[in-house]
Amino acid sequence: MDDVVKALGNTMGKRGMSREDQEKLAEWILSFFGYTDEVIDNKLTSEDRDVFYWLEEEGFLTTTQEEVHLKKGKLWRIHYWILKKDQILRMAHQAEEGAGGPEDPSTVYNNMNDEMWKARER
Repeated sequence: MDDVVKALGNTMGKRGMSREDQEKLAEWILSFFGYTDEVIDNKLTSEDRDVFYWLEEEGFLTTTQEEVHLKKGKLWRIHYWILKKDQILRMAHQAEEGAGGPEDPSTVYNNMNDEMWKARER
């Protein structure tokens, strides 16, 4: 919950969303996902879906779909919304990283682990 609020603060908060609204939105988001990282689209109302599309544009969510063949030969598509946990953690802690934000090329190099550097040397 804290990381989602921080991520919202570092994104929407910088565009004027109040801390109280950030906390309410974080609670609302997590009420859908609970302890999982995906939600089936059928559970959403059209208003919920609009907010999910907005959150997708902001980098908090992504979508995927699964195709299932029914016994009658029909194809059934199931759409899912996926919580981008890694991205949310990055957004939550971007202010703690110092001056090097996502636009700063040095951020890429600072976030590379030893295995990446070794692979680069080959």
